[in-house]
Amino acid sequence: METNSVSGVSTDDAQRADLIVEAAGRLFFAPGCPRVSMDDLARELGMSKKTIYRHFPDKRSLLAAVLDRKFASVERSLIAAVEGAEGQPLDVRIQRFLIAAGSELDKLGAAQLALGRGDAMLREYVEQRVDAVIYRRLDELLVDGHRQGVLPAPPELLSAIISGALERLLTSQLPRELDWTAADLLRATVDTVLYGAIHSGDHAVDDAP
Repeated sequence: METNSVSGVSTDDAQRADLIVEAAGRLFFAPGCPRVSMDDLARELGMSKKTIYRHFPDKRSLLAAVLDRKFASVERSLIAAVEGAEGQPLDVRIQRFLIAAGSELDKLGAAQLALGRGDAMLREYVEQRVDAVIYRRLDELLVDGHRQGVLPAPPELLSAIISGALERLLTSQLPRELDWTAADLLRATVDTVLYGAIHSGDHAVDDAP
């Protein structure tokens, strides 16, 4: 007897949808992989396109499901980074969070650009997920540091600087030109920004009459 979920979707249907999303993620996010068609996906799965479309009415909805899974994994990695740095100084907590974020976004980088190319709605969807999963958590750390008096600079300013640097580093040719990984560049950038932010209050004290 077939067991139904609360949503009314059969277990078999849910498992098949999961297999489709898993295979789509492998194909769409494969390094150096050209644009993948639904025919390619059907061949990979050994099922008809009609079966795929029964679960996902179009490629955009399938890509959204793939991205949901990818960003869920990103979020788990970031939570682990934050929990692993608990009790450490604020700059260490922020650094570890951002290095983890940079590493995860680096994995998504090429695919993220490819998925968004020519599809404004999908690109906006990706940007919203990055904002919700990464930058919102970064803002919370910066606001907390400002509240504690560790970061005298406005948290909004620091957030704009760091997020801009993060995006630029992951989409530029700089890592290749310097023969550094994106994580190495991000670590150096974060160290520089946070050092200036944390010690900006020292200069105010030194300059005081």
